[in-house]
Amino acid sequence: MAAATALTLLSACSSMSTSMPASTPTSAPSSSLVQEFAPTGTLRAAINFGNPILANKAAATGLPYGVSVDLARELGKRLGVPVELVPFAAAGKVVEAVKAAQVDVAFVAIDPVRGADMGQTPAYVVIEGAYMVPQASPIQTNADVDRAGTRIVVGQGSAYDLFLTREIKAATLVRAPSSPAVVDMMVAQKIEVAAGVKQQLQMDAQRIPGMRLLDGRFMVINQAMGLPKGREAALAYLSDFVQQMKTSGFVAQALARHGIEGAAVAP
Repeated sequence: MAAATALTLLSACSSMSTSMPASTPTSAPSSSLVQEFAPTGTLRAAINFGNPILANKAAATGLPYGVSVDLARELGKRLGVPVELVPFAAAGKVVEAVKAAQVDVAFVAIDPVRGADMGQTPAYVVIEGAYMVPQASPIQTNADVDRAGTRIVVGQGSAYDLFLTREIKAATLVRAPSSPAVVDMMVAQKIEVAAGVKQQLQMDAQRIPGMRLLDGRFMVINQAMGLPKGREAALAYLSDFVQQMKTSGFVAQALARHGIEGAAVAP
């Protein structure tokens, strides 16, 4: 928690020097709504560094940046409460923290499994899931992957893990501790296929020679904001907030400002 608090203080300083577009809220939130959102008096926002579409750390300073960071700060501004950015390395850990009400808002993929443990808004961005294989692999298309004898490494608890657990019939899933660790595990254990965020795999292909991405995508991920179960008034406000952030151009401008490719504003 000390590390998270320090991250909060640093990120707060960073946010003062970064101008972000925002639409004007239609009305001030009530004190009861603010209490439901932030019962500790601080909005604890889970930031998943395991998904580079959502958040990253600046190389020079270590400060967090990304569309999820921008949205968390804007929400805190509208609620009139300070924001604590609570860092996580994997989506599965974020879901556990939301379920235990250790954080107040999070940025997670819409999935029926996750939806059982939290309230989720409509999507704010759409992300592609892709496969990567060694250059010499006989696998040429996404349809070639789900075959007996093929192993697919995926980040444990990620949206890709949940999706492939339901959809894969013949291949075998191998779970890495986090999405950023997928390709390294693939190489170390000579696993046939890696699955994950297309942008992350593209960066890994540049980092590790002899890899190629399969054309197209095997899934589309609708990325939403989430909060602990039972906060119904907060969920209604948050859902409206997400829609405003899309229609005002806030999300599109955040993606462009942070140089994010491989994601689009959700309809």
